[in-house]
Amino acid sequence: MKSDPLITYRRKPATLDAESLQSFAEVLRDRIARGREFHCRITNDAELQSLNAQFRGKDYPTDVLSFPHEAAAADDRSLGDIAISIQRARAQAREWGHATGDEIRILMLHGVLHLLGMDHESDSGQMKRTEMRWRRKFGLPVGLIERGAV
Repeated sequence: MKSDPLITYRRKPATLDAESLQSFAEVLRDRIARGREFHCRITNDAELQSLNAQFRGKDYPTDVLSFPHEAAAADDRSLGDIAISIQRARAQAREWGHATGDEIRILMLHGVLHLLGMDHESDSGQMKRTEMRWRRKFGLPVGLIERGAV
């Protein structure tokens, strides 16, 4: 039995390899989240700005937001939700010289680590080291924390 998709789109871009991104999300679920589900919505700047204002009090678009489920106990099957701006992903991919799909993978990895309770602003570098290790294993370009963009 096939599970529900881990990624949904506000409007799926024709130039994005959705199957490859879904496969990557499944790898994140299986290897990093240890089988626990998450949902990733790929949307636009307007929706990310709205979510950022509503939940963080910051009225501007951002690249990725994570919303851990409050009851995400170790035996709970769902970690939470991630929202990614396709517009930010495209711009950042251009800026850093890699594919948009790779940028979305970087953002998804970052979001999943947040869903697992990591916080690069307060953890003395643990999330940065973890993100770098996984990014290298997946063959991804330089990550968000390393860029200083978060």
